[in-house]
Amino acid sequence: MSKPLLIKVWRTPSLPPNWAEREKILERKTAQPLERCVKAIIEEVRTQGDAALIKFTNKFDKTTLDAQSLRVTNKEIEEAYEVVSEEQVSALEFMKEKVEIVEKRTLEQIKIKVEENGIQVRNLPRPIQSVGCYVPGGEAAYPSTLVMTVAPAKLAEVPRVVVCSPPTTKGSVRPLTLVAADICKADEIYKVGGAQAIAALAYGTESIKPVKKIVGPGNKYVTMAKILVSRDVAIDMPAGPSEILILADETASPRLVTLDMISQAEHGADSVAGLITTSKELAENVLNELRKIVSSVRRGAIVMKSLSSCGFIVICKTVNEMIELANAFAPEHIEIITQKPREVADKIVSAGLILIGPYSPVSLSDYCSGTNHVLPTGGFGHTFSGLSVLDFVRRVWIVECSREGLLKVKKNVKVLAEAENLPNHYEAIEGRFKFEGSR
Repeated sequence: MSKPLLIKVWRTPSLPPNWAEREKILERKTAQPLERCVKAIIEEVRTQGDAALIKFTNKFDKTTLDAQSLRVTNKEIEEAYEVVSEEQVSALEFMKEKVEIVEKRTLEQIKIKVEENGIQVRNLPRPIQSVGCYVPGGEAAYPSTLVMTVAPAKLAEVPRVVVCSPPTTKGSVRPLTLVAADICKADEIYKVGGAQAIAALAYGTESIKPVKKIVGPGNKYVTMAKILVSRDVAIDMPAGPSEILILADETASPRLVTLDMISQAEHGADSVAGLITTSKELAENVLNELRKIVSSVRRGAIVMKSLSSCGFIVICKTVNEMIELANAFAPEHIEIITQKPREVADKIVSAGLILIGPYSPVSLSDYCSGTNHVLPTGGFGHTFSGLSVLDFVRRVWIVECSREGLLKVKKNVKVLAEAENLPNHYEAIEGRFKFEGSR
């Protein structure tokens, strides 16, 4: 007999009156031993290099590699094509094309030129010189994440794009991930996962040269490693276990809400799936639907564990109460299925991605909306944005001023320089006119 689904259900009167305290109830908790463990892994990789990577790969991924087999070969990529279908290749190419359409437009928006009174200012993107893209493995393959990380990097013209992904027990990266890497033209691929991969990308080993920036999602160990190495190397954001928060009223279909919660819960046992609703009836129907079908869905054991440990339903009195709680929680994804979803969306200020209406599930954005699915989790939506082509470029200002233009601003520079007690700032400008014609 299967265990019953246990999922937390709250009504806002039973929550603390202070919204900060309400946020703490649903807070994702990070254990201190996790940080100590990840620090130890990072330090060992820094000091032992490839030997540490081989050791941890054997320990965590249950496969034996040597220094010569850490890097994926062209032959392995060719063999990967032999075991994937044409449909899968076509779907990956379609996803890459959709992502590039959105990212190209994004890149174009930062190329600006302003010219006024003899001063010309331009803003142009310059690619970061090397980037490491982490692609999760483990319980599921994520070739889509490879597309979401590598395609924008190559579009930004990053010269060196490195992929790290954990190997299977057979000592190889999953074939579809390798095919995606080839389609997106990754420069290097390594069979390394977990915190040890992040350490290798940050500090380098004998086989893996360090990179300037690390991007991509991962489990709690990967996320913690990214946070720790961010003191020494740039990262995109803390992007950990997946999250969905559904804001719904009585117009929402209980079945669709149930399916969307399950779709996120199947990522892993630490994935977060929550419903916030103004409808007691919807909450009860969703709870009944979950209990009815969760044991029979594919990956049911993972879904059950995820919903039991990280799932929740909150019943609010008003739509504004739903919005306040959602903004406090700052989830990776918010789905809005209400009578006036756009009005609700306009009031959401802290989410990785907002999906509006019953035909905009997270699954769409994961694969085929053209938006990037590498998004801030764990409450980091308060301050971080989702991954985009902008994460792979530096934005450089280029200024060119004519003699007449400098002459027009000279007086204001003098006032400001004197106010800040930096007289030589002004002298650097005055000198251009005082000593004109002299050498």
